[in-house]
Amino acid sequence: MDARQLKYFLAVVDAGSVHRAAELLYVAQPSVSQALRTLERDLGSLLFHRTGRRLVLTAAGHALVAPAREVMRGLDLARATVEAVDGLLGGELVIASMPSQSVSPLTDLIAAFAAVNPFVLISVRAASTPGDVAKMLTTGDAELGVVAASPTAPALPGLEAVRLETQRFAVLGRDEAALPPADPVRPADLVGAALIVGQQGTGMRRVADAVLREATGSRFVVEVEHREAVLPLVLAGVGIAVVSDSWRALAKSAGAAVRALDCADSLEVSLVSRPGRLSPAAAAFHGQLESGRG
Repeated sequence: MDARQLKYFLAVVDAGSVHRAAELLYVAQPSVSQALRTLERDLGSLLFHRTGRRLVLTAAGHALVAPAREVMRGLDLARATVEAVDGLLGGELVIASMPSQSVSPLTDLIAAFAAVNPFVLISVRAASTPGDVAKMLTTGDAELGVVAASPTAPALPGLEAVRLETQRFAVLGRDEAALPPADPVRPADLVGAALIVGQQGTGMRRVADAVLREATGSRFVVEVEHREAVLPLVLAGVGIAVVSDSWRALAKSAGAAVRALDCADSLEVSLVSRPGRLSPAAAAFHGQLESGRG
């Protein structure tokens, strides 16, 4: 068993076929097939059921996925550690973030990091829920994650968390006339409101559901999975939106009216990571949080 075989195995797992894996790896398809056969022979077990052109993991294949990802992460960490001996002169840091928190606080955190480490490529991967972030960290698709959850939500199992901030909720309207004059706005004041809402399982949707219950005649007009569409929909006059405070500055700069929402709900925003040694780039990102608090 060698690293190349494990790399090809994981490529097939992620791509679903040898043909697609070979394309993503930029190698010939027979090379991938041969690596899989050699790996299966070395392990003494079939790793895939072959059903036409698709490959489906066997029980042994499923058992190998997590250890294989650990090996590849270890190799990446070793390479990055050596490359960083003379400073962070390159490399990549992958961060999984929920959409609203990628607006804030992640933008400011990245700006501070990039100012000191301009040669590190930062990749931000979208994740809709805390569970999505946790999955990306577990599979190795990201090394750090930014999550926002209710203060009463249980901690994400198997992850370490550093609290960043508490976010409240706000209401966005196209202009001042679209919102009640009071600030903060009570949910009951949003009588007859047309609401632009997020998908189920998000804090934005949870609070919007509460507004729907308390505001007579209110209704949902658009449900968006892509939260970057919320502000354009508000500015187009489609409706008003309940969002986290992370949107406040951006919404104001775009010309939208903003009111604080008078509700008890809030979001605890945290930076999460898997236990163990971090890559030099991830460790430096973590380190700036500690220095900022000092």
